[in-house]
Amino acid sequence: MSNYNTTPDNLPVPQDDGAAQHLKGMTVPSVHLMGTHGALVDVGHLMGWVVIYCYPMTGVPGIPLPSGWDQIPGARGCTPQSNAYKEAHPALKASGVQVFGLSTQSTPYQQELAERLQLPFPVLSDAQLQFQKALQLPTFVVDGKTLIKRLTMVVYDSVIQQVHYPVFPSDADAAWVLSFFE
Repeated sequence: MSNYNTTPDNLPVPQDDGAAQHLKGMTVPSVHLMGTHGALVDVGHLMGWVVIYCYPMTGVPGIPLPSGWDQIPGARGCTPQSNAYKEAHPALKASGVQVFGLSTQSTPYQQELAERLQLPFPVLSDAQLQFQKALQLPTFVVDGKTLIKRLTMVVYDSVIQQVHYPVFPSDADAAWVLSFFE
């Protein structure tokens, strides 16, 4: 059984394929996404500083990960990444920064993660790939499902100011965001 709180050693390191180069300076589109807090969020109308960390998918304890998951560069590590944001959340919130996780999984699926990890911020569902398509976010397909490659956007008044891509290791992403605000 997999331990979702840690990542195995010797995971393949994702390479920068240039698939996120176009994002910096773009305006976040007006897309309504359901959050694990039970409300729709129009990501294009969030004001002030916002961090949106996109991840492929979280595993559920007791349910096997897709076959070959650990061999896909950058796939493994969604729970450690979310835990790192949970730990960084008080400092980000004190700086006036809103945090959102985002994946293509359904809201009920994401709620399992949000409850298990007791996340203090919402995770947004882009199950219809509206956000992904509007921004042309990089993806990969596993077991017939289109998943967003791990990336983080720092946004101010709906304009993407900085992009972290590829993110590796996943649990270092929140520290990268914190350093942006120092």
